[in-house]
Amino acid sequence: MKLIYVAGPMSKGWFGDHMRKAIDAADRLRAAGFAPFVPHLCFFWDLMGSGWSYEDWMAYDKAMLLKCDALLRLPGESHGADREVAWAQEAGISTYHLIGGLIRDLK
Repeated sequence: MKLIYVAGPMSKGWFGDHMRKAIDAADRLRAAGFAPFVPHLCFFWDLMGSGWSYEDWMAYDKAMLLKCDALLRLPGESHGADREVAWAQEAGISTYHLIGGLIRDLK
């Protein structure tokens, strides 16, 4: 089962909308037979008092991303997601902006 990193906005705009879009993408990926990793869900870990800084979370995300087979970049402004795309490209990890293309290419 291929592991797919779901990158997208978290902090700009309404957070709940970003969370919903990330989970919806993960649901579609899972239904297509992939194993999605949704870093947005780490919000709840952080909420419980991780004590981690933004850069701590980005380092964690990079470590997880480097284990993935591909990255799906959701629409919207996000400096963090842009960094994740750059890391994926540096590592030779395929990056997609359309979920349909990812599913078609990797299935």
